[in-house]
Amino acid sequence: MRVLNIISSPRRENSASIAVADAFIAAYRTTDRTIEVDTLNVWDEDLPDFDSEAIGAKYKGVSKAPLNDTESAVWGRIQSLVKRFQAADRIVIGVPMWNFGYPYKLKQLIDLVSQRNMLFTFDGKNYGSMLDIPRALVIHVRGQSGESGMAIDNPGFTYQADYIAFWLKFIGVGEVRTLVIEHTWNAARAPEAIERGRSAAIAMAAAF
Repeated sequence: MRVLNIISSPRRENSASIAVADAFIAAYRTTDRTIEVDTLNVWDEDLPDFDSEAIGAKYKGVSKAPLNDTESAVWGRIQSLVKRFQAADRIVIGVPMWNFGYPYKLKQLIDLVSQRNMLFTFDGKNYGSMLDIPRALVIHVRGQSGESGMAIDNPGFTYQADYIAFWLKFIGVGEVRTLVIEHTWNAARAPEAIERGRSAAIAMAAAF
């Protein structure tokens, strides 16, 4: 059993999403001795830019044209990232909310690995998923909540979770489970909220 643990917060020991994900993974390890964790920290991976060379390599791959040295290097790096998704049996992602969305480094990873005939197929009419991962857990961390004056069904609070869930299902995750931690900007409420998140994550690990 191989778990791909994607870290998208740069705050390390101060990160609520990392703390809750760590609690989940520690609990999940106790359920199966064969569990291996591949931690992909988007801030430590030195992700390549999806620039003209990367796009050039992508289109040359479609047309079966030869790649130059720069294109080959960046495409090889993309393929190495894709293989980590292909090797995963489960995915865990911690996602702090940034401006009602997600950290740009997480989007960079998504843009790099979401390649045709790597994580999905397209025959000109229909898309297909290439992974076969039963489930993923996404931990969403928000400084505020619906109680702060914006209804919880406002697109600002649903956009983040909807996009990540859609993407995971698009590439082949069967079930996307979510855990939401709120009020992390509130110094009085944050410790309790994070502790509740840890407890909920530990409980979820038993049937993941």
